[in-house]
Amino acid sequence: MMDTNTRIGFIGIGVMGESIVRNLMSNGFTVTINTRTKSKANTLLTEGAKWCDSPRQLAEISDVIFTMVGYPHDVEEVYLGSEGIFAGVQEGTILVDMTTSTPTLAKQIFQLAKEHRVEALDAPVSGGDIGAKNATLSIMVGGDRSTFDKVLSLFQVIGENIVFQGPAGSGQHTKMCNQIAIASNMIGVTEAFVYAQKAGLDPETVLKSISNGAAGSWSMSNLIPRVLKKDYSPGFFIKHFIKDMSIAIEEAEKMNLQLPGLKLAKQMYATLAQNGEENSGTQALIKFWE
Repeated sequence: MMDTNTRIGFIGIGVMGESIVRNLMSNGFTVTINTRTKSKANTLLTEGAKWCDSPRQLAEISDVIFTMVGYPHDVEEVYLGSEGIFAGVQEGTILVDMTTSTPTLAKQIFQLAKEHRVEALDAPVSGGDIGAKNATLSIMVGGDRSTFDKVLSLFQVIGENIVFQGPAGSGQHTKMCNQIAIASNMIGVTEAFVYAQKAGLDPETVLKSISNGAAGSWSMSNLIPRVLKKDYSPGFFIKHFIKDMSIAIEEAEKMNLQLPGLKLAKQMYATLAQNGEENSGTQALIKFWE
């Protein structure tokens, strides 16, 4: 059980990271932050967050460190670089990587943590900007159960559906399952409303009928309303979704598993990215038909 004397470090202030830090601070925790572009942290700094110039310096003064960056190579830099976490981490610290990254890298960090006499969890999340703001994230966790139990009270501040999945890497594998399901679902929900428009139906009325039945999903209830308002702002960036799908395809190939639905979704999103939509939200898939 963590109390508000726990020194929390957080690296990566993006669409979701800012809200997660804010929720921690609103529950009485002092949070020290670091992010590549300091200007992205300005709002949190005015609200009371502390600043460190590097992951190494942050690691020297933190009891628990959360990381949430963009890509696996960013995770490597934050943890393994000359100014990274492992250059300054203190014995007994707990490391929690919430980036969607590779299971292989999660296992590597877990092993390095053991060598440094610290503990590590891979804990990617689902729920997008809405879940981060409302502290309703789903958190899927890999690592040692004993470490999970220590950090659970912090997870409960930022999420609701918090599940320990198994050994190191299991959280990342579970997130791949999540992204695989979302990928084909996004095709389905956007395709349905392209059809509705072509058929001359009122999309708002269609949404009322189908969102609460067997066709209902989180994506339909939360993202299609944005589509109908032509709001393509990112709750989750297309460029990051493509990264996640690429990881899932690579992991599937290692298991001699073919995932044609996932590959189709990746191709469609890649086309959008080539057309300048990489920084749009995943709901911009509707533009594939334009």
